[in-house]
Amino acid sequence: MAVAAATAATRGNGGGGSRAGAGEASSARKKRGPGPLATAYLVIYNVVMTAGWLVIAVGLVRAYLAKGSYHSLYYSIEKPLKFFQTGALLEILHCAIGIVPSSVVLTSFQVMSRVFLIWAVTHSVKEVQSEDSVLLFVIAWTITEIIRYSFYTFSLLNHLPYLIKWARYTLFIVLYPMGVAGELLTIYAALPFVRQAGLYSISLPNKYNFSFDYYTFLILIMISYIPLFPQLYFHMIHQRRKVLSYTEEHKKFE
Repeated sequence: MAVAAATAATRGNGGGGSRAGAGEASSARKKRGPGPLATAYLVIYNVVMTAGWLVIAVGLVRAYLAKGSYHSLYYSIEKPLKFFQTGALLEILHCAIGIVPSSVVLTSFQVMSRVFLIWAVTHSVKEVQSEDSVLLFVIAWTITEIIRYSFYTFSLLNHLPYLIKWARYTLFIVLYPMGVAGELLTIYAALPFVRQAGLYSISLPNKYNFSFDYYTFLILIMISYIPLFPQLYFHMIHQRRKVLSYTEEHKKFE
């Protein structure tokens, strides 16, 4: 689940970007980039996703201006948020069929973690939808995704502005901790309601002789953030140095 907030600088889905540095990524695209039809499809996909997250951003701003308060803004963008975040499931397919050179397993984990938070926590436990923590991760995701999908779009068109590259490999410094904090606080807020309702839990005895405690499962997810967050965060710091330093060196020789 913690990986969900790290997509700003680690996920290479949708546009051919990967964990490789700028030079390595460019070389990989030349050697095994998607064909013309796949490239056209990926450009359209990333443009649509960029527009979708821009709709969410505009919806948040309009709702805030109308209400004069940031509380409970989730309801103003609930439908587009669910639609476009769920639409990221296509990125798993992109990896599976080979038009994007990224790990299917890693991409699946990253995408599903967000989809899980949206549907299995925020949607299923309606009491947490008015929590400020939801707005916290929604804002972090929105900014991250606008930048990420823009990055992929311009990369596919071979016209990547430095500002977008800089934003992709810099703003995560704030957005990643912000998103993780929002996710953790939202799951924590959901725990009492999950336990009270027995949500998604399976008790013994039953004909399958199987039990599942969703409350405990959510606690384990929260605990998983402890080892994952530092590793991913410092990995992204390393990637930032590598990618942006390569760009600066490349400019010197131009």
